[in-house]
Amino acid sequence: MARIDETRPFIPVSIAVLTVSDTRTAANDTSGDALAERIGRAGHRLAARAIEKDDAGAIEALLRHWIADPEIDVVITTGGTGITGRDVTPEAFDRVLEKRIEGFGELFRMLSYQKIGTSTMQSRAIGGVAGGTYLFALPGSTGAVKDGWDDILVFQLDSRHGPCNLVELMPRLQEHVKGGAG
Repeated sequence: MARIDETRPFIPVSIAVLTVSDTRTAANDTSGDALAERIGRAGHRLAARAIEKDDAGAIEALLRHWIADPEIDVVITTGGTGITGRDVTPEAFDRVLEKRIEGFGELFRMLSYQKIGTSTMQSRAIGGVAGGTYLFALPGSTGAVKDGWDDILVFQLDSRHGPCNLVELMPRLQEHVKGGAG
């Protein structure tokens, strides 16, 4: 159950949004629009937004660019998480992730099951960490974006959420790197 402790300070994070699609454009990117709107409504900053074709190399390059940018705390992608031949977002994530957040995909599919039943098994939603940046891949439907944000990420990216949240761990994500925080 989500618990927000109003006595704790809210710490906004900077979030980049990537839509992965061979067909979406800025004019019809409803999933990206829904995510960007939710990020702003929650009090966070939209640091960057892009649309990339279903190409693992291109997705990887953009992820690496955003991971290296100290102004970006979180990357959320939408699209390319299915099982067809063109769905390569998880493969691009595998090339950059240092640690997986297994519970994200598990929790997403559990929540999604309540809405779309066994069809949720086709989702390869994934989360992880690389270079001190959180990365989350959501399916491309607007409904999946709403579920992933409204039911999981809005809470875990809120510094007031208890008993714990991802924001409070941010200063420690680079402890393994020589000279990192610690």
